[in-house]
Amino acid sequence: MNSDERSVATPPPPAAGSWLSRPGTIRVLWVVFVVVLAVTVAAELLVHLHPRFRLEGWFAFHAAWGFLSCVVMVLFANLLGVVLRRPDDYYTRRPEWPDGEERRGD
Repeated sequence: MNSDERSVATPPPPAAGSWLSRPGTIRVLWVVFVVVLAVTVAAELLVHLHPRFRLEGWFAFHAAWGFLSCVVMVLFANLLGVVLRRPDDYYTRRPEWPDGEERRGD
């Protein structure tokens, strides 16, 4: 067998997207996150808390507070995005001056 007759092994094509976009990886990450959160909340049973307010003494208060804080931040970010949004051609269109004159250097 000469070198022309040998078949060259070609590597398999790369998977589309990164490893984070694979359904199996996403499922595993969700399970890991849920287990970590459950262990964190369950650890509250083993730790003596020193609450300053009555609400802080409730079971899983800190987890609920963190979740609600995250929801508020996402809603605020969406509202801020609506307020600050600009048209797609915001930087490419030319300004129109009231007197119709084109100015240089602006």
